[in-house]
Amino acid sequence: MNNIMKGILLMIISSIGFAAMTVFVKLSGELPSIQKTFFRNLISAIIAFFFVMYYKESLFGKRENQVVLLWRSIFGTLGIIFLFYAIDHLVLSDADMLNKLSPFLVIIFSAIFLKETVQRFQIATIVIAFIGMLFIIKPSFSVDFMPYLVGVMSAVFAAAAYTLLRVLGNREKFYTVVFYFSFFSTVVLLPFLIIFYEPMTTQQLVYLLLAGVFATVGQFGITLAYKYAPARDISIFSYSTVLFTTIMSFMIFGQGPDIYSIIGYIIILSAMTYMFLQGRKATV
Repeated sequence: MNNIMKGILLMIISSIGFAAMTVFVKLSGELPSIQKTFFRNLISAIIAFFFVMYYKESLFGKRENQVVLLWRSIFGTLGIIFLFYAIDHLVLSDADMLNKLSPFLVIIFSAIFLKETVQRFQIATIVIAFIGMLFIIKPSFSVDFMPYLVGVMSAVFAAAAYTLLRVLGNREKFYTVVFYFSFFSTVVLLPFLIIFYEPMTTQQLVYLLLAGVFATVGQFGITLAYKYAPARDISIFSYSTVLFTTIMSFMIFGQGPDIYSIIGYIIILSAMTYMFLQGRKATV
């Protein structure tokens, strides 16, 4: 495998992880979004901690990378908080669509700040995938502006965080990056958890712990993916989360796709296949 192929595979693994996380968060029922986010990141921090200890690496990274690591964690935490706010105040499909603007923004940020070249066919392919996603989620916007603005900002902050992963590249181990972010966000969210905490059943706790495990899979996957390949070559594969989420929702909740969703799947899979074939032609 060349680096682009590795990045594509890791992005797909990441999408599976995040899709499973979404399912378990939904299964956990009515709990404050801060509480769900805290457990999501706490589990990621614990798992990443054991990786760091096993490989005897630094928990908080090298001194020269502290600024990038800190800002990556700040942007990532804000992105999660804003996303959960949007999910709590919008139709879920609308919140998902707004957050999926992040791959577009990653390419824009990478081109502006990292000077990565973007080809016209790559831009066109991502736009096509975005159109396919619209067929699937069929957004129904309302006149309430603020939650939508927050949803857009969740995509902005997520894109900023992912762009900083490209800046880090191979300068830090992926598990160090994940631990730094997860630990930072857990500490920041702790006071809010204490304020808004609601008692949970054992089943809800198990679901949140599983959500944290699969979130870690997603976080590890996407962190490694952006180490191996430029955003322009792999960001489109983040849309595969929509496909995996739909499959899992059908298997667990019995919710099947309609004809518009099927059209969207075909469009996205076509775009992904084309990018996959282009990635195979690239050199290491």
